[in-house]
Amino acid sequence: MIEDRFTVVQGDITTLDVDAIVNAANESLMGGGGVDGAIHRAAGPGLLAECRTLGGCPTGQAKITAGYDLPARHVIHTVGPVWRGGGVGEPALLASCYRNSLLLAAEHRCSTVAFPAISTGVYGYPAEAAAKIAVETVARTLGELPKIERVTFCCFSERSVELHRVAIAAL
Repeated sequence: MIEDRFTVVQGDITTLDVDAIVNAANESLMGGGGVDGAIHRAAGPGLLAECRTLGGCPTGQAKITAGYDLPARHVIHTVGPVWRGGGVGEPALLASCYRNSLLLAAEHRCSTVAFPAISTGVYGYPAEAAAKIAVETVARTLGELPKIERVTFCCFSERSVELHRVAIAAL
């Protein structure tokens, strides 16, 4: 069953020993607050130097770098949508973040990937709707990517953990 390939944890994504962690980045890829800032601080200056060469990243897309000082080999940077009420394509853009991140992970032979709850911080995406999109998109995409063995949803709060577990149980 596809849900057997999921793990949900509460913690710090920068500490996870996986092939790739996903960064909820901004379009500049130059670091910021929240998860993005934490990943840049933990990875060290090499990450910012490599990000400078990437030319940014549009919302819904993903780019990959080395992990530098992180336990993860790679950082996949994806830009989630800012919540504007749900009527300007936010659900499709959020789903695209998860799908494109997994496709990039598979392309780089990553078998373990960890995601934060993309767009649910300062971008304001409602956490319950975001968890449902994340889980459903990852489940659908994993069906096409058998070499990705495990996806971890690394949540900042206990509420986010519970929302992800509920979404997984609903598959």
